[in-house]
Amino acid sequence: MTRALIVVDVQNDFCEGGSLGVDGGARTAAAVTEYARANSNEYDHVVATRDHHIDPGAHFSDDPDFVDSWPRHCEAGTPGAEFHADFDPSVADEVFSKGQYSAGYSGFEGTAGDGGADLAAWLRARDVDEVDVVGIATDHCVRATALDARKEGFRTRVLLGLTAGVSGTTVEAALEQLREAGVSLEGEPLVG
Repeated sequence: MTRALIVVDVQNDFCEGGSLGVDGGARTAAAVTEYARANSNEYDHVVATRDHHIDPGAHFSDDPDFVDSWPRHCEAGTPGAEFHADFDPSVADEVFSKGQYSAGYSGFEGTAGDGGADLAAWLRARDVDEVDVVGIATDHCVRATALDARKEGFRTRVLLGLTAGVSGTTVEAALEQLREAGVSLEGEPLVG
């Protein structure tokens, strides 16, 4: 087995004080860094994803429904789009930017560098067949990334203790979706 750790959207706008801050985001950022360093021998590769919005259309709204539309967040070139200070991006072999011109919930919609390989192609080129997913938010981008990992044929596990979710209701719905898709769940999520 060749394993990769996928760190999802540990960015300022998704942590406390950000435009879409999740309670426990900063704690998750620090825990993910500590975990990646302490368990580096368990992973052949570590990648990070990030929202990197330029013009995502209806994804941004002045009157958001918090389902399909959201307040402005993670706009390319702003401090909100940067990784949280408690997450050390040097643990990642590559960063995948997503959502430039779309909602971009899943890390599998992202590309490396400036229009490089997409996440699935990058993982396959390195013979990865198993992924662990961590990050923010359990009920949105972590869920979407893990579901797409399964669709792409990767054996997928979400390490819930290294995630932070928005609300108990949406986290429970996300966990049920993940279970039904065959994603392994380990631990308990932090819910704001």
